[in-house]
Amino acid sequence: MNLSRRALLLAGLLGPTAAFAEQFAGKYNPLAEQVADGLWMVRGVDEAIAFANGGAIANSAIIATEAGAVLFDPGVSRGHGLALATLALRLTGKPVGRVYISHLHPDHAMGAAAFDPAIIHALPATRAHLERDGEGFSDAMYRLLADWMKGTAVVLPHGDLSGGEAEFGGRKFRLMALKGHSGGDLALLDAATGTLLAGDLVFHHRAPSTPHASLPDWRASLDRLAGIPRKALIPGHGPLDRDGSAIVQTRDWLDWLEATLRKAVATGLDMSEAGDLPIPPRFASLKAARYELQRSVSHFYPGLEAELLPKL
Repeated sequence: MNLSRRALLLAGLLGPTAAFAEQFAGKYNPLAEQVADGLWMVRGVDEAIAFANGGAIANSAIIATEAGAVLFDPGVSRGHGLALATLALRLTGKPVGRVYISHLHPDHAMGAAAFDPAIIHALPATRAHLERDGEGFSDAMYRLLADWMKGTAVVLPHGDLSGGEAEFGGRKFRLMALKGHSGGDLALLDAATGTLLAGDLVFHHRAPSTPHASLPDWRASLDRLAGIPRKALIPGHGPLDRDGSAIVQTRDWLDWLEATLRKAVATGLDMSEAGDLPIPPRFASLKAARYELQRSVSHFYPGLEAELLPKL
């Protein structure tokens, strides 16, 4: 059989990919820590999204109710969502009956593909943002995570939530419609245990990410969260917080970040130089600090240059 040069090139390109797909054996294995009566925290890894971690970097929470488990943030992919559903069933004895999505980012939202859309809920802004950006997120996740994303499609939540009291399966919640990390950030307080699920409004020992951030709105949301009596706080990334330090730490990073980038623009540093600026020793415990500083430079620098530099 004679093969053309193009066919040989295609075979060389596709062969390794096909072989890799055959050998791929990635499997999510989420682990839960019970943090209160009938409430578990599922920790993500404190890293950037990468093939090695399957994109499982965000925290989730599972809450037991009489009508089924509540899952707060269903993960990054269909496989991740299915693994969380299996874990919820094992912990609570009931299947997932309600899913809350805290905000639009794919590490928190795209695992919705594992669930019936009828049980998935979010703020109106989150649904609108997923309508706008969901396919782009999907493309990016497939490029980064390859076979981890198998079977994952964009599933839109009901954009039917607002701030106020809510109840499911005999369990009462206080929902808070906030913004700042994104244009719509849902937080939830479990009334029975005083546990606050803060989503990505709060990071703990992990540097905050800022791709859709409004820093004034974020600070205002942190003020509201700080004023809520609670016994524990589950952040969007990082370990459980029982002493209130996570909100303080998140605000401190955001304040330092804004002041540092404003000074960098005013003194004429370019983006590369700004991304290499020293990070204060008090942030030594924050995972991904350099990575998130450099990402934040790309997010904020063009706007700051337009605001602070003279027009030519």
